[in-house]
Amino acid sequence: MATLAPPTLSNDVKSPRTRGHSTMDFKSAATGVSAKAMRNELNRMVQELTTPEEKQAFAAQMDGFFNLFNRYLAEKAKAEKLVWEKVKSPAKDQIVSYESLPETTDASFLSKVAVLKLNGGLGTTMGMGGSPKSAIEVREGMTFLDMSVRQIEHLNEKYGVNVTFILMNSFNTDDETQRIIQKYANHNIQMLTFNQSRYPRVGKDSQLPIPRSAKSDKSQWYPPGHGDLFDAMKNSGLLDTLLQAGKEYLFVSNVDNLGADVDLKILKHLQDSQAEFLMELTDKTKADVKGGTLIDYDGQVRLLEIAQVPSEHVEDFKSIRKFAYFNTNSVYIDLRAMKRLLDEGSLELDIIVNPKVADDGTPVIQLETAVGAAIKHFRNAHGINVPRSRFLPVKSCSDLLLITSDLYSMEHGKLGTDARRLFAQTPVVKLGDHFKKLSNFQKRFRTVPHMLELDHLTVSGDVWFGRNITLRGTVIIVANEGSRIDLPDGSILENKLVSGNVSIIDH
Repeated sequence: MATLAPPTLSNDVKSPRTRGHSTMDFKSAATGVSAKAMRNELNRMVQELTTPEEKQAFAAQMDGFFNLFNRYLAEKAKAEKLVWEKVKSPAKDQIVSYESLPETTDASFLSKVAVLKLNGGLGTTMGMGGSPKSAIEVREGMTFLDMSVRQIEHLNEKYGVNVTFILMNSFNTDDETQRIIQKYANHNIQMLTFNQSRYPRVGKDSQLPIPRSAKSDKSQWYPPGHGDLFDAMKNSGLLDTLLQAGKEYLFVSNVDNLGADVDLKILKHLQDSQAEFLMELTDKTKADVKGGTLIDYDGQVRLLEIAQVPSEHVEDFKSIRKFAYFNTNSVYIDLRAMKRLLDEGSLELDIIVNPKVADDGTPVIQLETAVGAAIKHFRNAHGINVPRSRFLPVKSCSDLLLITSDLYSMEHGKLGTDARRLFAQTPVVKLGDHFKKLSNFQKRFRTVPHMLELDHLTVSGDVWFGRNITLRGTVIIVANEGSRIDLPDGSILENKLVSGNVSIIDH
């Protein structure tokens, strides 16, 4: 296993020049003061560190953060907004259908490919405390990480290649991940890890960093989104390492998307089309209306996130008719193009301002970026409309129930829809608060129900499932407050509404 540590970067930053007393000049003056105050605070924290290597790495990250903060101030002063009239549905040549791509068995270019999983998230929303989400056991005793490793190992064995496997960790997940991956030491896989940046939370009112020291508590820092991948790869030396090893393409996806595996058809299209950036999109449903989408903006393909949409146009953004696809966050990047853009300093990504509240109640902001926003900078960049089977995320225990059920089968670490499922659409599953935490979810299901013929499941309240239960059609189970529903072993519920305080005996 190898871990890459970032070297230093240095930036000479000039404060914006002030002019006169107009409103714009006032904003520019305030911007200059805020920028200078932030730079001084960051420099002070850098100088506190005494170990040269640690100091260099921290300085590089603070330089990256300051560039982002300075852009945020400048954009805030200009008060420029998205012109909604320029937002159009993608042009035909900006999205290619997966079905139109020719089948291929040519795996010769796999030796030029590296696979990167975004592994910065914790399983806190599913009640896992401080553990990496990738450590959640998904099915057949395998975790997200186990399944990803098995997929790459199978590729290497089947085609006699060496597809490098990379994890981008955050400061929240790195220590535990390093401990976990020791078990893969004897596997047929080359693994590399590196860390995305650690940026300081910013006081909403003060416009100053919340941490007072480089050693301040972790809660005062944040990982700045997966758009940080570009700077982090450059700073860590990983980008140069991959290029020197003959790697030309990088496939990036979320570690919790169990449908995102290496696909020869897409890689062949990437090579043949000479696209420097591809984004996988899939058909939008009512459950996906908040997901980012590709748009045509002044003739240029761009990613649009809901956070960037003016409030009066949010419903228009959610329209399935106007924006039929959403971003799965699986992207393909030409590494040579990435290096060119980084060397030119032209890879600026749209800033997402994420408001939060600190533990002590202080309003703070986090400046983040999304990897997909880079699409506008790359040549011949476009989207691929892929089947829903390539987007199987596990964001909640409701998703986990689907993934662990007989709706799917697994081979070589890859999930596929069971052939016995007669319907193309994935069932809608909504589990209530009693099922939100992983420990509660696990104890409320004696075994995972049979769901091959399920269309919709809603469960609310204190509900317990016995063994070998079958769910078909639309099933709604609601236990009233203070009541409990027990579903006995072998129950078959088809198009049923169960409510109140009952223990079902006949079925």
